[in-house]
Amino acid sequence: MAVKSILAKKGRSFLTMLGIIIGIASVMTIVSVVSGQNQKMLDYYAAMGSNRITCYGSLYNGESMFDKVYNYCQNVGDMVVGVTPEIQYSGTVRYGVKNTSSMEWQDQPRLMLGSAQYAVCNNFQLAKGRDLTELDVEDYHQVCVLGARAARVLFDYTDPVGETITVDGLPFTVIGLYKEKDPDNSYSLDNVILLPYTTARFFENYYDGWSEFTIKAKDSESVPKVMALVNDYMLSLTQDNMLGYGGCYSEQQWQEQENEQTKMMSMVLGGIAGISLLVGGIGIMNIMLVTVTERTREIGIRRAIGAERSSIVTQFLVEAAMICGIGGIIGIALGFAATNVAGKLILDGLSLLPSMPITLGSFGFSVVLGILFGMYPAIKASGLQPVVALRAE
Repeated sequence: MAVKSILAKKGRSFLTMLGIIIGIASVMTIVSVVSGQNQKMLDYYAAMGSNRITCYGSLYNGESMFDKVYNYCQNVGDMVVGVTPEIQYSGTVRYGVKNTSSMEWQDQPRLMLGSAQYAVCNNFQLAKGRDLTELDVEDYHQVCVLGARAARVLFDYTDPVGETITVDGLPFTVIGLYKEKDPDNSYSLDNVILLPYTTARFFENYYDGWSEFTIKAKDSESVPKVMALVNDYMLSLTQDNMLGYGGCYSEQQWQEQENEQTKMMSMVLGGIAGISLLVGGIGIMNIMLVTVTERTREIGIRRAIGAERSSIVTQFLVEAAMICGIGGIIGIALGFAATNVAGKLILDGLSLLPSMPITLGSFGFSVVLGILFGMYPAIKASGLQPVVALRAE
């Protein structure tokens, strides 16, 4: 009976479902995209390396803050596993006919000046060749290690180890290649060329103040302890910012902030999408009231021949639930398509699909919505007196 009633008024039934369709599709798309963005951010932090502490600081007398903190960290114990500068140098790299200054921004490798512990601090693993050593740093060796994407940009798919590139005209021998760890981002962490930080003095814009550097703690429990120790040490060097400045923050803090922002954004966007579901539910209540009015004589006949009120209530609740259920199925299909398109447009071409809990939850919610908003019309229909209902035209 519910199917026949819906098919008898196809246009009206579809318009009634439209609010549910849009609401379900919106909720699925928003929740999936926000979850995908959050997961992508967590993957990015994981690729960068966990337990990282980023420090910044400089001394006004020209002494190297990094050297002092580096030496201090050697005495902290096993809580610190690596310390490196994180300085990006904007030089021009050439190999053969390839020149980074003529490349698109997303293809230009980043020149990073780091220590022998750069790979440990940034979660890089060696694929071939060798990594920087303390001797390379101390003796200003003009050598470099390439990330996987930087190697493809400059050398295509040939072996770069042993080849020579130039940075602002200075030759650097490629001694190693890192494994790929961040292939999906346009601003890839693999698009990096690592040079010993001491070779910066060979460049025209030489600077040894090193205002930013990274400390890698042994584990997550050591992060707050190391941060406190290094902060206190830097404070003693700067003497309350009279002789310089400095401070630290951890990746864990950024991750916590990202998670809070994601939760807040999910609640706001989900609330906005939920409004369309509410409007759709009100539309269902309205159309079911119209249906009750149209079928008053039918209700009167059923009541007159002995139908109980519960039977009338069930009849209209099934019809309302079916309208919402069909709308929910269409909304889920639309949500899958919209989520996939949104993932490719918003999340750098990521193939994104709603999770099974979101899909099942959306369908269940649509049916429950139909029952809730169909309750009042169903009760009103069951409360009609047979004599009054039979008089209706």
